[in-house]
Amino acid sequence: MKTRIISGLVMAPLLLIVYFGGPLLTLACFLIGIIGSREFYSGFAKMGVKASYAVTCTAALALYAIDMFIDSDSQYFITTMQLWFFAVVLASCLYLFKIDERQPADAMATITGTFYVVFFSYHVTAAEQSGEYGMLVWLIFLTAFGTDIMAYFTGYFLGKHKLCPKISPKKTIEGSIGGIIGSTVLSALFGYFFFERIFIHCIIIGVLGGVVSQFGDLTASVFKRKMGIKDYGSLIPGHGGILDRFDSVLFTAPMVYYYIMLVLS
Repeated sequence: MKTRIISGLVMAPLLLIVYFGGPLLTLACFLIGIIGSREFYSGFAKMGVKASYAVTCTAALALYAIDMFIDSDSQYFITTMQLWFFAVVLASCLYLFKIDERQPADAMATITGTFYVVFFSYHVTAAEQSGEYGMLVWLIFLTAFGTDIMAYFTGYFLGKHKLCPKISPKKTIEGSIGGIIGSTVLSALFGYFFFERIFIHCIIIGVLGGVVSQFGDLTASVFKRKMGIKDYGSLIPGHGGILDRFDSVLFTAPMVYYYIMLVLS
């Protein structure tokens, strides 16, 4: 527990990146996508699956170039994003043309990694750029990290009933409930002090984030179990790699962004 707490405190200053936002946050999201996908593919490699890191890096560069140079409010942006989706799948399929060296699983892993790590993490940038609701980018991290921290301590002190023992043996139902409560409280406090006009929406996002965040964590655990690894990396002591720390964010970021787009905008 001591190592985990110290690592968490060391990572806390990274929230300054969210505070300053703009190009700094965009760069951070890009790096998370690049580094996280590399960790993800290292896990696949242990299964004998050879995903194309080159395709994913090229797709990441193209995605952020679209974000930088094309107005997100234009129809052209939507069409270009559709083209990006098509290009990712096409490039991943073309990767199979060395038929003697590659298997269909290699293409599927490439597609999965590009969308799961690069595209999902891009939603942090997209949320920050959502006009008057850009401040809600904070809820991406408050729900993800709030859920993780509260679930850990609630489970540690009160946990008795296993949540998903075949996926993550240490997680408990009590911890899960504590995580949702923690996410909701933090989101409510954020809404009360910084965005009172949509206070109720902040609470709703907190509840949804508490649930979705755990889906992200459990999904990462499923991948790691199938890959036969404990952590995606060892960059952060007590937390593993970049992907281990941001697995929940990969799910809360799209949730917050689409809530903004579909409910608030």
